[in-house]
Amino acid sequence: MSSPKLYSVVKMQEINYLLILVTAFFAVASPGPATLAIAGTSMSQGRLKGAMLALGITTGSLIWSFAAALGLSAIMQTHVWFFEIVRYLGAAYLLFLAYKSARSAMTKKKSEYKEISEISLTNAYFRGLLIHLTNPKAILFFGSLYVVAVPAETELSALLTLNAMIVLQGFIVFQSYALLFSIEKVRRGYIKLQRVFETVFAIAFGGAGVKVLTL
Repeated sequence: MSSPKLYSVVKMQEINYLLILVTAFFAVASPGPATLAIAGTSMSQGRLKGAMLALGITTGSLIWSFAAALGLSAIMQTHVWFFEIVRYLGAAYLLFLAYKSARSAMTKKKSEYKEISEISLTNAYFRGLLIHLTNPKAILFFGSLYVVAVPAETELSALLTLNAMIVLQGFIVFQSYALLFSIEKVRRGYIKLQRVFETVFAIAFGGAGVKVLTL
């Protein structure tokens, strides 16, 4: 009979950490509502605001990751209405962001390009958190991860280790986006082409919202 310690090691080895982390990396780094929001905030508000928004998104990842590990996947499978509610909330918020970007693109004049309204650090953080808490992409990723890639009998310690690795990786990716798009040359380019960027964001957020509605 295997010892408890050996049993734990076997369970840990059943999780393919490399495969899961590579999959999580592409899921996090690929263009989506989160990366768009980080890029837009970092260019228009600066590095600190972009980093705070990215921190809010990371917090959302942490919440969904732990929720999935503690049984959210099973809840979504048996209570489809729960996912539907979150899906519609997410679509509504994305369409709201599309509306704000479109309005900004249509109303700003050249002389107003440098008069970018500031948001608070708290506002930036909670905007990022709300984006990720209502992001079906995040819910589907974490839900499917624990259904498909993680054995049902996996011990809690292994789940916590996996959670920490995924969230840390996401934190690094999101903060890297905030750093990249807050570079002064990139910010100056945004100021000069603010209407173009806002139009692109409006189309991207609108497209994402419609895509969520048609899942």
